[in-house]
Amino acid sequence: MNLRLSTVILPYRRWNEGSREAWQRADQLGFHTGYTYDHLSWRTFRDGPWFGALPTLTGAAGVTDRLRLGTLVTSPNFRHPVNLAKELITLDDISGGRVTLGIGAGGTGFDATALGQDPWSPRERADRLAEFVPLLDRLLCEDSVSYEGDFYSAHEARNIPGCVQRPRLPFAVAATGPRGLRLAARHGQAWVTTGDPKLYENGTPEQSLQALRGQAEKLTDACASLGRDVNSLDKILLTGFTPDRGRPLESLDAFVDFAGRHRELGFTELVIHWPIPDSDFAADEKVFEQIAMEAPAQLG
Repeated sequence: MNLRLSTVILPYRRWNEGSREAWQRADQLGFHTGYTYDHLSWRTFRDGPWFGALPTLTGAAGVTDRLRLGTLVTSPNFRHPVNLAKELITLDDISGGRVTLGIGAGGTGFDATALGQDPWSPRERADRLAEFVPLLDRLLCEDSVSYEGDFYSAHEARNIPGCVQRPRLPFAVAATGPRGLRLAARHGQAWVTTGDPKLYENGTPEQSLQALRGQAEKLTDACASLGRDVNSLDKILLTGFTPDRGRPLESLDAFVDFAGRHRELGFTELVIHWPIPDSDFAADEKVFEQIAMEAPAQLG
């Protein structure tokens, strides 16, 4: 299978001050999917402009023709499955069936406390995701859903006519632990990872490859336990969070080498950050565009 190349465009600019043009350019450059972060605010961008993911993707749907659109990633931290399902079905309709939902447990950052709650423990985040994903699956597939769980409820929640994509839009489940990997194996059309965060500061690229190999093996085991072929899932690496950091975007050759090593691990899609000056995602825009236009052919 050819390795697909996608991008993630952070929603830090006003629509008419660079954001719209970035989405249009991503479509022109031939990226497979344009993702955005689904956060209320994020890290060093907290005190600057930051816009909502789903409205941004709706705008992107209106100015692109081919580009798939997605979140990396949506979490239960400030989402409820009933409301989310309605918005996703609407976005899938507006985009003509071009939406992928990246979904994960979330973390302890600003999203975790913005609604006034205390941050959930890792166990509670996992518990909530384990209830959130199957309920959202039903809401996107069934005309009417009633459900009473430990964390989420739905009473005759109607989602007619459902998704353009059938039976529903695809889930890309972000996971590294056993419970999340089982969710990916059961409900996902794709699996997402950023690598091993413990290696980001002091690890080596070789250690990162080994950690990713271990994660992929655990995904294989999770699929096998359910009688599913692991090759039926796409495997997505969101780059920029491994010890390689921004080096793969320094040249076309550097990226092709990086991508080739990860393709050997079974990854089917790499996601690179749209350049943001004076940030962790700073990169030469000309090199970035060269990678977008030329790397896929070299990796095919």
